[in-house]
Amino acid sequence: MPKMKSNRGAAKRFSRTGSGQFKCTHSHHRHILTKKSAKRKRQLRGTTMMAAVDVPAVRRMLPYG
Repeated sequence: MPKMKSNRGAAKRFSRTGSGQFKCTHSHHRHILTKKSAKRKRQLRGTTMMAAVDVPAVRRMLPYG
């Protein structure tokens, strides 16, 4: 039986933490930044944990994490 393949688009966007959760970057921080407040841009930095409702879909796309 061949190896399972992970979804390459998902692999670039999500990564698994040591406890098994998924982390991802915030959206809306790439362009059109002039109209966004400094507070909003500051809060979009870094990573966040996936919403619990989206985790099963990501787990299917990344079987080996």
